[in-house]
This record gives sequence, C-alpha cells and structure tokens, in this order.
Amino acid sequence: MAETTDPLLEALSRYSAAVYDKDVSAFVALYADDLHVFDMWNSWELRGLVAWREMAAGWFASLGDERVVVKAHDVASEVRGDFALGHATLTFTGFSAQGQELRSLDNRLTLALRREGGGWKVFHQHTSGPIAHDTLKATLKRVSP
Repeated sequence: MAETTDPLLEALSRYSAAVYDKDVSAFVALYADDLHVFDMWNSWELRGLVAWREMAAGWFASLGDERVVVKAHDVASEVRGDFALGHATLTFTGFSAQGQELRSLDNRLTLALRREGGGWKVFHQHTSGPIAHDTLKATLKRVSP
C-alpha cells in the first residue's frame, strides 16, 4: 500500500506547530537520537537530542510572550524506501502577544529523514542563507530568481 502523506510535509507541519506552541518536547520529537544539525545560528554544528533540546529551550524561552509562525515555501521531497530527503525555504515571522508582526526572516532548509519505529525522524538538518561576497553578511530574505 502506498503512503498517502509526504514525510517531509508532515515534519514541516509538526515543526511549525511546535515552534508556534513553543513546545520543546514536540519539537524534539521530530528528530532522531543521533541527529546532526548544521545550523546557521551561533553553532557550527549540533549533535544529538540533548544539544538540540538545549537549543530549542533557549530559543523558545527567548521569545517571552511572542509567537513565531513558520511557513514553508518551495517544498520538494523524494522518498526512497525508508529514507526521505527534501528541501524548502522557511519563513519565520515573529508576532507580539497582541498579534502585531515584529520581524521576519527566511532560511533555506534541507532535511534527511528515516523511518523509525513506525514513523519518520529527522537525522540530518542543514539550514543556510546565501552570503554576500563583499560584506560576508547572510541574506535572510528570500529573493526570487
């Protein structure tokens, strides 16, 4: 029987919900124990769920009463047996407790997932933004080609 859901789309939906709810446990539940992340924020890499949980807890705590809405754009994925690979652009928009938009940025994201225990877990994640040669600053707003 063919699968009816795309594991990458499902992971992105759960990621968005966990970030909005600032739910560290739901966020970390998306990831495999041996997770390896190349993140673009502060650390060259993060390995394992302990490091990833600490990152998420710090991020969510730093938001105070703000909420972050995550929307995925240009999603592409492929499933081969027990592995799925895909990429997307994620837009992170911060809102005040009163619903006012505060800031927004875009990240490029690549995810590698594998089937584990009847579900899918992210075992590798890579986020990026293009770097301007002249300033060495990241571009954090998606530009159409």
